[in-house]
Amino acid sequence: MSRVTRAPAAAGPRLEGAGPAHAFVAVLWRDLYVTFKEFYAFLAQVILQPLFLLFVFGKILTSLGYATHAYAQLLFPGIMALTVVVTAIQAMAFPLVAEFGWTREIEDRLLAPMPTGLVAVEKVVFAALRAITATLLMIPIGIGVLGSIPWRWSGVPLLVAVVLLGALVGAGIGLLLGTLVQPNRINIVFSLVFTPLLFTGASQYPWPSLADLRWFQVITAMNPMTYVSEGLRAALVPRIPHIDAWICVVVLIAWTAALIVAGARGFYRRAIA
Repeated sequence: MSRVTRAPAAAGPRLEGAGPAHAFVAVLWRDLYVTFKEFYAFLAQVILQPLFLLFVFGKILTSLGYATHAYAQLLFPGIMALTVVVTAIQAMAFPLVAEFGWTREIEDRLLAPMPTGLVAVEKVVFAALRAITATLLMIPIGIGVLGSIPWRWSGVPLLVAVVLLGALVGAGIGLLLGTLVQPNRINIVFSLVFTPLLFTGASQYPWPSLADLRWFQVITAMNPMTYVSEGLRAALVPRIPHIDAWICVVVLIAWTAALIVAGARGFYRRAIA
């Protein structure tokens, strides 16, 4: 069965004579260029929600005396985790559903001179880069909102590793959703996924603090974002009780592999349909 139904003439540039690596870079550069041209729209999409969460929970409640400065310090790594995972999901799931659904733009990408698997990899890399960019932007935003943020130069290697893995986990979730969910159900499914992801991902609280709520602690342990939040706390505020950094890294690697493999299979199945 043919992978696409549209005639090649309608697919736009085909990068004739280019190898898979060159085609991969060209497609990725195109996506990055479009994002750069719409940079302010990108900022509005990925920054507003974590910005207001940080402002309300870290600034307003602290100023009113309902929370302490220490809470703002443990909240910031959680907001970074929320940003990297959710941004990657959004950058992957919604465009992919649209491309497989009503726009059929995915057919143009499948005509590029590279294997179908590389098309999926390019989308994962692009979503991860958007998520990493949004997370880095939270550093100056956090300084502006809170006045200061928890920071340890010795924790930067762990921070980089966890942010990268968090971006890949989010992209993997988005790839899986984008290939499994029908276009007319994406808003419902995203709401069902996003709300539990937000409140069971340990972004507002350290995971060990749930010891007296064992049932909820078990639920949060099933959320991959929990290990992003805890890994970033291990990097930035290790004095706060957290899951060991090595556990976070190992679990995130396992989640990344499982989600991307499952999502890639779904992508291939949709691509050849």
